[in-house]
Amino acid sequence: MTTAPQDTRAASRTAPPDHDRSGRGAPAAGEPPRGTAAAPRPKARLRALDGLRLLAALMVAGYHYGGRGGEITGAWGSSAAVQFPTAHTWLAYGCLGVQVFFVISGFVICLSGWGRTPLAFFASRASRLLPAYWAAVVLVTAVFALPMVAYEAVSPSDALLNLTLLQQPLGADRVLGVCWTLWAEVRFYALFALCVVLPGVNRRRVVLFCAGWTLAAALARASGEPFLEVLLMPQYAPYFIGGIGLYLLHRDRRDALAWGIVGVSWLLGQHYAVAELGHPGGPDAFSHRSSAVIILIVTAGFAAVAAVALGALNRIDWPWLTVAGALTYPFYLVHEHLGWVVVGALHRGLGVPSWATFALTLAAMLGLAWLLHRFVERRFTPLLRKALTAGR
Repeated sequence: MTTAPQDTRAASRTAPPDHDRSGRGAPAAGEPPRGTAAAPRPKARLRALDGLRLLAALMVAGYHYGGRGGEITGAWGSSAAVQFPTAHTWLAYGCLGVQVFFVISGFVICLSGWGRTPLAFFASRASRLLPAYWAAVVLVTAVFALPMVAYEAVSPSDALLNLTLLQQPLGADRVLGVCWTLWAEVRFYALFALCVVLPGVNRRRVVLFCAGWTLAAALARASGEPFLEVLLMPQYAPYFIGGIGLYLLHRDRRDALAWGIVGVSWLLGQHYAVAELGHPGGPDAFSHRSSAVIILIVTAGFAAVAAVALGALNRIDWPWLTVAGALTYPFYLVHEHLGWVVVGALHRGLGVPSWATFALTLAAMLGLAWLLHRFVERRFTPLLRKALTAGR
């Protein structure tokens, strides 16, 4: 979740859609001639998308703090099912915030890649992703190394490897539990850059990318080949592809192929969500996730991004949502592991009641996210972007 920070500014609503029906690969209307640099269109911020991103992050945080067993048992001193006898059943669905993140990511990456050179696209993604991530890795490693913290830190070698974002394929321990979603995002960025941004973004190429990836991902799952599944991510591809289709609809709501891309992606996405996250209740089960509720949440995620894409939420333009969007990524990075530390200190150390601890921990993590945004992202994102594009 994405879970990575996104530029949620939309293409100008007056920009013509690029249908490129000639069949000869000619540039679409509104695109520069081949061989010339593409200038980004004027953009207006989609603040409703910022709010949706924060909502998805809060869903994931609710799942981590009260919707599962495992590590949080040590933080609370007992199972979250004991701490939240009724709410934990619903908090268990919060993990689906990741699927909503991926739909948003597909929308925003297509938006940010349109009209950009490969170098500009790479610099944009790297500079938005890495400063807060590096800071979070260092911060969590340092906190877990403190003698009064009861969680085991990863080895120094693995901590250093985590700075590359390649710890998962190399089998190293993760500093941040949520970084598995960043690994999915990075693979999506790479596929989109190689197949769409590098040859030049236009509608036809985006449609072919979506169709090709959908089919290839299904074949990868059928083949059972681990490499193909890692590369093509069949369980996550429908959400990214659906978001791309929604961006095409943002450009032209009459685009029948884009509607088809979104529809097929939703059908595949709900299937994978039910298959991977649905489980029956029972005496040995921590919680029960209903297939019907999972389908409803996935549908709501697609529908919410569609409402933004089609302009139905244009009236939601409150300035504070820009701040909410800015806090989402650093909050997502630090909320899990550092949240456990805060939960343990408040609930077991000071005896603060469960719901008060839950609320105070969310507030503390949002405050920390603001500090990371203010003193890391705002300072180092422009510097890294400038360094990556210098001398291009």
